[in-house]
Amino acid sequence: MPIILILVNIVLSYFIGFLGRNRKLGFWGHFFASLLLTPIFGLLLIVATDPRKDEDTDKKEKKTKVISDK
Repeated sequence: MPIILILVNIVLSYFIGFLGRNRKLGFWGHFFASLLLTPIFGLLLIVATDPRKDEDTDKKEKKTKVISDK
């Protein structure tokens, strides 16, 4: 019975990592946080963290800022 609970915890942690792949901690951060703590804590981390910004979006924001400053 305990091995089933361990496997369920690993599967839930993987799912939480998958949900958090586009967040600041990324897949591995959410996976290990939910694996070491609890999957419920991993879900709270997903809700609490901000989405990751794309590098292309950052470059566009910098260009528009420079153009608008002139």
